[in-house]
Amino acid sequence: MNVRRRLISATAATAATALGLGALSACSSDSAAKGNTDKFDVVASFYPMAFLAEQIGGDHANVTSLTEPGQEPHDLEISTKQRAQLEEADAALYLKGLQPAVDEAVGQTGIKTKIDAATLTHLEDHGTGGHTHEGEEAHSEESHSEEEEEHGRDPHVWLDPVKYAEIAQGVGKAFEKADPDHAADYKKNTEALVTKLNGLDGDFENGLKNTKSKVFFTNHAAFGYLAERYGLTQEAISGLDPESEPSGARVRELQQEAKADGVTTVFYETLVSDKTAKTLARDAKLKTDVLDPLEGITDTSRGDDYFQVMEANLKALQTALGAK
Repeated sequence: MNVRRRLISATAATAATALGLGALSACSSDSAAKGNTDKFDVVASFYPMAFLAEQIGGDHANVTSLTEPGQEPHDLEISTKQRAQLEEADAALYLKGLQPAVDEAVGQTGIKTKIDAATLTHLEDHGTGGHTHEGEEAHSEESHSEEEEEHGRDPHVWLDPVKYAEIAQGVGKAFEKADPDHAADYKKNTEALVTKLNGLDGDFENGLKNTKSKVFFTNHAAFGYLAERYGLTQEAISGLDPESEPSGARVRELQQEAKADGVTTVFYETLVSDKTAKTLARDAKLKTDVLDPLEGITDTSRGDDYFQVMEANLKALQTALGAK
């Protein structure tokens, strides 16, 4: 497994302090917040994209999200009002392959600046062994078409701070090009954000370097990039339907693996039911805890923004894996 770290260099390590990234407001997902304002209007597909736009755009950007807080991103259907909002925007920031409705809507609009985050880093097929994410297609080994290969790639790149930093740099350059009057500020904001992401990467690398176990169970196969980056192994429990319970055979398989690999905890998440995780945990006599895939921030999230929730994820992993 290749866990080589590819940290992105940031020009000024002090830029994060100078900019005060933490003071930026959370992205607006109010459907009444129209585009065509006197600012650089950015429509983002869901929280990880909106967070980037807010952090990089700063005071110059008016950022709205197509996905409401608490809404499962894959369930999103684009309304007529949202299509109009896209038409009026200066830029659309999305992650192709995650939300088909967004891909279709962005493709049909005449918006000048379309930023596909999937093109700003390298997406991989993590081969989840049939346990694919709801709304995504399993990779077909028989088909070699580029389109179907794209569908088989794991889109959860924001959960790897290094890849998220790569995307941030690409978004920053796109903002500079689309709104050159504020290019210097976008560049400074991007450098500050990348510095913080590099720091987060360091926290994860150091925090997960020495653990009793390297295997974690989750009902959502969202953590492939994070696992690969830090030398861990993700085991997804159920298949396409996050509400479904694991079969008896699967439970027995996971029970054996839990004993062999010292697994103590089954992780569930905030936006889908915890039924599957709790069923397995009860049958396998394991603990349960939250590992947040950060597809949205809600009142139940362990933090108010990306960095706070990722730090909470790190602590949860350290506890579950027996960090020394």
